[in-house]
Amino acid sequence: MGLFSRKKKSTISIQTTKKDSFSGWMKCSGCQEMIHLNELENTLNCCPKCNYHYRFTVDQRIAQLSDAGTFKELFSHFQSIDPLQFSDTESYSERLVSAEQKSGKTEAIITGTCEIEGLPTALAVMDFSFMGGSMGSVVGERLTCLIELAIKDELPLVCVCASGGARMQESIHSLMQMAKTSAALSKLQEAGLPYISILTNPTTGGVTASFATLGDLIFAEPEALICFAGPRVVEQTIGQTLPEGAQRSEFLLKHGMIDAIIKRRDLKPKIAQCLHLLTGNARNYKENRENLEHLLHRQSQANPSQPKTTKTPSKKWSFTF
Repeated sequence: MGLFSRKKKSTISIQTTKKDSFSGWMKCSGCQEMIHLNELENTLNCCPKCNYHYRFTVDQRIAQLSDAGTFKELFSHFQSIDPLQFSDTESYSERLVSAEQKSGKTEAIITGTCEIEGLPTALAVMDFSFMGGSMGSVVGERLTCLIELAIKDELPLVCVCASGGARMQESIHSLMQMAKTSAALSKLQEAGLPYISILTNPTTGGVTASFATLGDLIFAEPEALICFAGPRVVEQTIGQTLPEGAQRSEFLLKHGMIDAIIKRRDLKPKIAQCLHLLTGNARNYKENRENLEHLLHRQSQANPSQPKTTKTPSKKWSFTF
């Protein structure tokens, strides 16, 4: 009976705890079906089964909207400071450092110029991963400088919004950005240049109350939360339950606050189509003006004694929506 009496240490290892390893599968927040991350990468972070739109990073958004290799970041030298020496559980300066390390960006907005299907455009994209996309002084300054550049270079403006509202650590300095960006956009409108605002999930607070909803065209992604105060705060304030789907993009489209809901895969071609339509008169005017000036120059060379009586038309056009 040596087989049963033999004492030998077992080489079989017994696992007493379950290993938690992420295999790439996740449950969709929209339809509750299982989807793989590889599927999301191929569908622009949208569920292939129910089209639920997950958040996009700033880099992903820029890569999606702009032509390859055309985006040039501007005004990144503006950096946030702590003018009020604000501190709660930690200081504002520490929060800024933490947000920069977490997001890899220096502020909650990235601004620059690019081409969208060949059309030069001023582009601003908000970053929700940086302190919830909150609007501080630098966010307002970067956007205002981009608007002024768009006016100077006669560029249309596209802004992708994703924000939790004004940044409380800057108090009145943050609230002032609502007036500043709105005033800059009024100058853009006076120059006859189009502004397209794209509202993503979420767009709330002072951003909603200022530049996010001042676009000539206001687009939104499906099921995006768009509001000033969140639904829980509103319900606690008024003591009533909001209608189902209130403050979502579909509800706002029905009540006329936005112009269209566009799926992410269709966003770039729709924006390009609108920009070409809205800037077509300007491009035609510039081309016709150059042709007219060339013709007048040739006439003056052929008849140097004859005074020029033809005047070029003044540059003035407008857009009505």
